[in-house]
Amino acid sequence: MAEQPTPYAIECRELTKTFGSVVANDRVNLSVRRGEILALLGENGSGKTTLMNMLSGIYRPDSGEILVNGSPVVIASPVDAMGLGIGMIHQHFKLVEVFSAMDNIILGTRERLLPPRELREKITAICTSFGLEIDPEKTVCEMSVSEKQTVEIIKVLYRGAQILILDEPTAVLTPQETDRLFAILRRMKEQGCAVIIITHKLNEVLAISDRVTILHKGKSVGTVDTCATSQKELTELMVGRPVVLQIDRPAPHNPETILKVVDLTVHKPDGSVALNDISFEIRTGEILGVAGVAGSGQKELCETIAGLCAADKGAILYHKQNLVGKTPAEIIGLGISMSFVPEDRLGMGLVASMGMVDNMLLKSYRCGKGPLVDRRPARALAEKLVSSLSIVTPGVETPVRMLSGGNVQKVLLGREIESKPNLLITAYPVRGLDINSSYTIYDLLNEQKKQGVAVMFIGEDLDVLLELSDRILVLCHGQVTGVVDARTATKEQIGLMMTGEFSGKGGVAS
Repeated sequence: MAEQPTPYAIECRELTKTFGSVVANDRVNLSVRRGEILALLGENGSGKTTLMNMLSGIYRPDSGEILVNGSPVVIASPVDAMGLGIGMIHQHFKLVEVFSAMDNIILGTRERLLPPRELREKITAICTSFGLEIDPEKTVCEMSVSEKQTVEIIKVLYRGAQILILDEPTAVLTPQETDRLFAILRRMKEQGCAVIIITHKLNEVLAISDRVTILHKGKSVGTVDTCATSQKELTELMVGRPVVLQIDRPAPHNPETILKVVDLTVHKPDGSVALNDISFEIRTGEILGVAGVAGSGQKELCETIAGLCAADKGAILYHKQNLVGKTPAEIIGLGISMSFVPEDRLGMGLVASMGMVDNMLLKSYRCGKGPLVDRRPARALAEKLVSSLSIVTPGVETPVRMLSGGNVQKVLLGREIESKPNLLITAYPVRGLDINSSYTIYDLLNEQKKQGVAVMFIGEDLDVLLELSDRILVLCHGQVTGVVDARTATKEQIGLMMTGEFSGKGGVAS
């Protein structure tokens, strides 16, 4: 093999990309060596996704150049990117659920015409080379999240990728699954692959990467060696100012049970069990964290409590008033003060095409008298939230779909908090948010806790759950495997409970 002229597998030089008057990337520089793992950090809206979309052929840069193995290239499409050995593994998997792993891996390739035995042998050889494990015949819909991610990795390796981009790859993995993924990435590094990982989890950045490139407001502000940096330095580079990385956990004051779930069973539309005979309680002035692998019943739990999903069995007692069978309107009509912040911000929580004012009205328009709606209180509330939560928006009438993820979440959470609830249910409120926006959300939730509000916090980052929560409810396949004291529990213990390998029911937190 001829000697490579450069140690870099891929280089971005002065890349610029604009959308109208918005400069998403402003003369960005980035380089990744062969046999290296580079972490890419930045706040929401800093240009990370735009940059990776240019490398994967979804966008074309307005100026600047991309070099692969030292040679300038034009990447006009994802096909071009794959032809250059660049493969991107998206946070939301691009798999056909009813197909097998092997069918998904070969989909779109000419090799789909090869005999099945030959295809299996080729897939097995890739798995052996990179330390991957998968059953080629297993249907994707029967796989765990970790298995689906493995199929995505094999899919790009099967197509000859030597440069891999992973977008938030650990967002829905347990600690044990994250460890397995990192072992795979290190094996890829040993095999000479160049890996770019986008993540907001700084502890993982320090654990897996060799170098870190930081973007701030569309510009590359620096690249540092991981061994010579810290979470504090990385955060300050991302945000552009000093930031205190600490989650307060005030002790609950006179907690009393406000909501009690008793023997609750819920089925999914396809008839499968989402929640299987679960029981627990939520108390005033505390944060009850909920941990579980994605799809363990978290969505159905939230929606059933909020009256959006029907229960098949059991009771949900709000101060002894059973909510099962009642619609959201009926729950409000009972005078029950409850707010629900769903994980689907722009699908269920807000109307993407409407501005802040009209989204505020969604919560209050029924409270008016007469046929006309007074928009003045909603406008005043929107302007108050912009000021108090530092929401970045051109104006309160700007469609919320135009805002960054962090600002959208502030709009949604701010609206629900302003309704003065006694019970606040939040589903993945910081998913995909940068560290600065995340800590703003944690502060808002803690402020509600201090005011005596009962908060249910469904999260995926176990470090955050352990720091923020008072107790943690752990779900596995729709069942409660335990409720533990967040002050004494460990990530490893909760991770095992999430996979059903350990039950914490013998030491349930009181």
